[in-house]
Amino acid sequence: MNKKELQEFLNFKAEQYNQPKFIETDPIQIPHLFSKKEDIEISGFLTATIAWGNRKSILNNAQRLMELLDMSPHEFIINLKEKDLERFEGFVHRTFNETDLKYFLKSLQQIYLNHGGLESVFTKNSSAISTQNSIHEFKKVFFELPHLKRTQKHVSDPLKNSAAKRINMYLRWMVRNDRNGVDFGLWNNISSAALSCPLDVHSGNIARKLGLLKRKQNDAKALVELDNSLRGLDKNDPVKYDFALFGIGAFEKDF
Repeated sequence: MNKKELQEFLNFKAEQYNQPKFIETDPIQIPHLFSKKEDIEISGFLTATIAWGNRKSILNNAQRLMELLDMSPHEFIINLKEKDLERFEGFVHRTFNETDLKYFLKSLQQIYLNHGGLESVFTKNSSAISTQNSIHEFKKVFFELPHLKRTQKHVSDPLKNSAAKRINMYLRWMVRNDRNGVDFGLWNNISSAALSCPLDVHSGNIARKLGLLKRKQNDAKALVELDNSLRGLDKNDPVKYDFALFGIGAFEKDF
């Protein structure tokens, strides 16, 4: 395919998968349970944090977590007391355990009480062309409180060569307004043009097959390469192609 043919193909596939039915099988269904901005932000962040591994397990554990938060994540976190943490004993998703979760809840509380909330922290260091430094700076703020070093692995850092798939996915959810009701478009101070594609096995494999990505590892350098390719196809909304790449990779086994 030449560039025009590739663009037309990916636009078609992005539109095919960027539909409300996508929500039914995707972790984005968890923040879609809520209507309050802060509930969407917090539920989305916690869901994205555990969005790796078996999809059914992700959805079950994210749902359980929302129930532990009384289906009111913002109110629960704002009013969080030390004794409230007892209910999270035994929570685990793969390597994310109760110790990590308890720290995440305390850190989210201080972000909403002292830093103006998640949108404010991410927006502060975002540029017109990238959110990767913003993610790096967010991690610094997130781990301001005393914590075990092991918990840091659950927030990726692009400046340490991570593709930061889950946080880039979370930012897509919050920033991108797709007009089809999948991504939320809640945050207006970060440009969709600055977003990076959530690079995983599915999107990476298809990107390589289509000649959008040459690097073999799914790391920060590969993400820059893929971002440049996708921005060459649509500079204003490059991450719409996440729907195309992931959709083909996950659902079209004979591609």
